Amino acid sequence: MPLTLHAIRPCFEGAVPAVIATCALDGTPNVSYISEVHYVDPRHVALSFQFFSKTRQNVLENPRATVVVIHPDTGAQYKLAVHYLRTEDSGPLFECMKAKLAGIASHAGMTGVFRLRGADVYRVESIAEVYGTSIAALPARSAGSAELRCCMTRLSSAPDLAGLLDALLDGLAAHFGIEQAMVLMGDAAGGKLYTVASRGYPQSGVGAEIRPGEGVIGTAALARTPIRISHATSEFGYGRAMREDARSRGITTGLEQEIAFPGLPESQSQIAVPILAGERLLGVLFAESAETSRFGYDEEDALVVLARHVGTVAALLEERDDAHEEAPATSQSASPEGAPLRIRRYAENDSIFAGEDYLIKGVAGAILWKLLRCFVDEQRTEHTNRELRLDPTIRLPDLSENLEARLILLQRRLEERCPALGIEKTGRGRFRFNVRRPLRLTEIPR
Repeated sequence: MPLTLHAIRPCFEGAVPAVIATCALDGTPNVSYISEVHYVDPRHVALSFQFFSKTRQNVLENPRATVVVIHPDTGAQYKLAVHYLRTEDSGPLFECMKAKLAGIASHAGMTGVFRLRGADVYRVESIAEVYGTSIAALPARSAGSAELRCCMTRLSSAPDLAGLLDALLDGLAAHFGIEQAMVLMGDAAGGKLYTVASRGYPQSGVGAEIRPGEGVIGTAALARTPIRISHATSEFGYGRAMREDARSRGITTGLEQEIAFPGLPESQSQIAVPILAGERLLGVLFAESAETSRFGYDEEDALVVLARHVGTVAALLEERDDAHEEAPATSQSASPEGAPLRIRRYAENDSIFAGEDYLIKGVAGAILWKLLRCFVDEQRTEHTNRELRLDPTIRLPDLSENLEARLILLQRRLEERCPALGIEKTGRGRFRFNVRRPLRLTEIPR
């Protein structure tokens, strides 16, 4: 059987530098190392273009080259006859290679030196093994169809979006041994991604935000392509957000409040996979490990399938809930007891504080404030998603607002930081706002 690129994919992890041989028009050969050979598809690879070197000049004059790659576990070598097609300096392939190169550079102590100028795409015309002495590979960590099937079964029984995300993260831990993972959701308006579910961290980090293009997560969202890094890298890492408090007569003003990102302090391997519903970006699935080279191509393939399935099911759940929303029942809450809970809202960015503790901001903060006002002004606790969508004060994006994900974020944030308040789902597109202490609301104008 002829060799295929798929069969030798571990050779493209960047653990061992590849060698490229090119030839000038006058027949002068040139051999040099190359930082990254990237698997594109069963017929193509992409090579990192970093310097205006003799190799680059030769390729532009004579598009044929030979690349030798080495299996990182066995030492087996493979010779690829390739034909240069084009250079991409933007887009998903470029961003993916840029992130991976950053990991290789950091591992080699060359951060700031390895700068990707472009991704040179080559057609692979033949593959031949260079026979020599190789060793047997260690047993591969299982990430096959059986594990994928078990995880998909969990997803298929999820009753709602919250259950779907929990089933995904629980399935990764149970069937793939991926202990540290999280899901971030966003919207089509280009706003920040926010954490709605996580596993394996001391703090859940629900509500922590990432900007598009920031780190592995933001890059995967922006490029809508999986990003996988096998070595620690500062360029695509995350620092824990530090809360900064300033008090004027006991009131915090004028500062952007942030929730600490729930990342590993020493993350050696990271993978981020966009969650898509058709072409619409819903969010990002992110996993990491303190182990170097923890995630390979098999894990990447499995997570891409799972993320696609989650995106499709999430869109269907959204349509189902929209179609079956019912009017809320008239409600009169039992009188809360205990000391009054002071709630402050800063109109500038809808930041909400309970006592001196920061809760949430942005759209989720606007939703919480509406629920609080309805309780205080109308003694109403029953609500529908439709009601929130139609309320102009919440300022939901016109498209793909991911309202259900924002409600999950708010529900879990309240459970962690303010148990006196709570959100309880009561049906499709319906929920109850529970208040367990008397409220004292204060609004700080812009």
